[in-house]
Amino acid sequence: MTTASHWLPRWGVVVAALFFAFPLRAQQISLQALVTPSTVISKEGHTTTFDLHGFIEFSSLSEVFPYIETQTNRWPALSVSERQVLATDLLRRAVESRVVSMTDERPMETLITHTADELKQAVARVNEPTPPGYVDAFLAVQKKWKHSLNCWSAAPSIPARVLSNWYPIEEGIQLYGATYDSTEHFWQAVKYHPDVTVADLLQLLAEFGKHDWSGWLARLDADPKLYLTNAYAVEFLRHNLAADRLRWFSSELQKRQLGAEEHARTTQQRTSTPFRFTAMEEKVMWGDLADVFHLVYVLSTIDEPMRETLSKYHFDSVYLNDKKMGFMSDEFQALMLDIWKVKYLKMARFREVISSIPLEIRLSHFLNDGDSPDIPIPIYVEYLNQIRLQARRK
Repeated sequence: MTTASHWLPRWGVVVAALFFAFPLRAQQISLQALVTPSTVISKEGHTTTFDLHGFIEFSSLSEVFPYIETQTNRWPALSVSERQVLATDLLRRAVESRVVSMTDERPMETLITHTADELKQAVARVNEPTPPGYVDAFLAVQKKWKHSLNCWSAAPSIPARVLSNWYPIEEGIQLYGATYDSTEHFWQAVKYHPDVTVADLLQLLAEFGKHDWSGWLARLDADPKLYLTNAYAVEFLRHNLAADRLRWFSSELQKRQLGAEEHARTTQQRTSTPFRFTAMEEKVMWGDLADVFHLVYVLSTIDEPMRETLSKYHFDSVYLNDKKMGFMSDEFQALMLDIWKVKYLKMARFREVISSIPLEIRLSHFLNDGDSPDIPIPIYVEYLNQIRLQARRK
């Protein structure tokens, strides 16, 4: 998440390319090259970049070190120990993002096909400056991914692909009285109140486009506790509140020829036409738009006028049947486990896939150090491993 102001559209293109294209194998990356901070990895003539917090982009690990230094000195109120914890966390995240690439499997292959001792020796031979804990960060990432399966829609492993929320379900999935093309379709659709229409969304986008968000974002940046707890959300909003990005959301809604009075939630449900929207469109268009509105509500102070506007359009909570759940609440996050009970416990073909993965392999989910404010990745991963145990028992 570099200053990658175009990370999400780029990510969508990457996912599509990985899903449908199988290029010839590129030259392997040596372990020494991987751990050398100045190494810039290229594939098919393009630099393989990686991100922190989903949007702050880098080409090499040596570019990360000054960023970490800047962040640890960004807030004078942080204690020495807090700065050290922040530096350690950012370094590990950077190494993991470098290794677990969405566009190039070679860094991961190199790391997990060498021993821990070989890794230590390679780092010891590095002749460039490295920060404290550099070797430990690589060792931690190696240990994790030698025993983990990255479950996402373009994973090289078919079981990992099937375990993604994006996986299209041919027969559809019945959730809370409606049919959806995938669990992703439900998860994004439910963020819209049943009464919200396409016209409402266009009106809200027009109001957001007139607003100067610089001071609002500066308030989030200035508070270390608020920023560090919600770093992904803040960087996500910085990207999506930009004028060109808000215009992009409007153009996406308009070019799909949606009726002004169509309701956002039911539009994403399966009716007579299956797969009206792909899972990628669900995340990048519908999901990100809803997340912008919900996050602005959650992170605004009580007296900010936009909060009242968002409440009028029901972006103050997530509404499902008789439930009203906070967007970043435990109750809403637990809804993920409920919908997985349908997919993995009631649908035999998916239950068999998740049950077949040995317990020695931890199911994980890592996308270029991106997170998810509606359900943080650690919680998502914990639920995924929980549902596997339930599926195996069933």
